[in-house]
Amino acid sequence: MQLLNTLYVTTPDTYLRLDNDTLRVEVDRETRLRVPLHHLCAVVCFGHTGLSAPLMHRLAESGVALVLLDDNGRFKARLEGAVSGNVLLRQAQFQRVADPVFTLDMARASVAGKIKNTRQVLQRGARETKSEDEAKVLTRLADDLAASLRALPGVSNLDSLRGVEGEAARQYFSGLNLLVRPDLRAAFAMDGRTRRPPRDRFNAMLSFLYAMWMNDCRSALEAAGLDPQVGFLHALRPGRAALALDLMEEFRPWADRLALTLINRGQLNASDFVLREGGGVSLEPDARKAVVVAYQERKKDDISHPLLAQTVPLGLVPLVQARLMARALREDGAPYVPFVAK
Repeated sequence: MQLLNTLYVTTPDTYLRLDNDTLRVEVDRETRLRVPLHHLCAVVCFGHTGLSAPLMHRLAESGVALVLLDDNGRFKARLEGAVSGNVLLRQAQFQRVADPVFTLDMARASVAGKIKNTRQVLQRGARETKSEDEAKVLTRLADDLAASLRALPGVSNLDSLRGVEGEAARQYFSGLNLLVRPDLRAAFAMDGRTRRPPRDRFNAMLSFLYAMWMNDCRSALEAAGLDPQVGFLHALRPGRAALALDLMEEFRPWADRLALTLINRGQLNASDFVLREGGGVSLEPDARKAVVVAYQERKKDDISHPLLAQTVPLGLVPLVQARLMARALREDGAPYVPFVAK
């Protein structure tokens, strides 16, 4: 497996054009970057970005996805070429989603992966904090998530499962403030998860990181030959990539950990965010670039995959998990095992 690059375009009023076999990035009609197309798996554009028609045609022909997001990372559109993958695999996927028992098992696996990984975030925070009181709070929240995990086998329907997941998420987010450096908590205070728009700096960073993870998960599913629109945990809805959202659940804590790293190391500060009328918060352009660079670097980290019994770059784990999903759909008795870091 090859870890191809995703080009993230964050500079306002950038223009992208085709130059032979190279993507050329222009700002104010000056060339800022040239990237060979064979090095790319996707191009993700934030905000107002211009593109030439020849480039869009070439990206589609080369199987390079073009994703358009707004300034805050909210999905707008996606351009891709002819659908690839095994039609028999997709047929199996459509048949499986009609099976309530299989659907519940797949959804339960997604939730279990998410809760296990979020629990590790809290446990790590409890070990590293210098405050005994805060360590007790984080340990109690981690124990609450363990109770949520124990409840998963007993859920009998999707609504009950989503209720367990929602309560676990509420408990988890209530403890994230304690993982921020004490001197930075006032600037990065978080009152639960908010979005569309994010209501605080922490949520603005999470929404931005989640958008990038979402794109990578969707691309991984398409590379494995699956339909990202047809999922199990998330309800089917026009325009919603339900299976990509299912897959992303187990990776959300990785976004949370990166956000905490950027805050606690002082790589982003309060002035890197725009507080808009109406209460919305977004990242400044330079801050978006810093987050993108950190995200790309984090994807290079070698991670021990428990099923493969070997290390792989974090950026390749969604593709590994997409292939495990495909195996679960094709083969009876091959349950999907979510990725849980050791």
